Amino acid sequence: MGTLYEALQLILQVLWFIMIVHIIMSWLINFQVLNLRQPLVAQIWDGLNRLLEPIYRPIRRVLPDLGGLDLAPLIVFIVIIIAQRALANNAGFFYGA
Repeated sequence: MGTLYEALQLILQVLWFIMIVHIIMSWLINFQVLNLRQPLVAQIWDGLNRLLEPIYRPIRRVLPDLGGLDLAPLIVFIVIIIAQRALANNAGFFYGA
């Protein structure tokens, strides 16, 4: 069961990292540091959107429209933190202690 605990923690950490990359890349695109006409940038951006949009979409449906401000990543960050802490507090269950 310890492996399950570690796998869940790893998945949450990878999701955290992917979201950070997506957010930084969106800033770089908006400030025109990166250009979506470059094939590599466009492929990475498309891949990140395909990974994260299914997570963001249900949250965006619930949140009110705030114009250009997207709070869905913030909500997902909060959920990830809560999940990581819940896992850490219940690690004894996974390790049989």
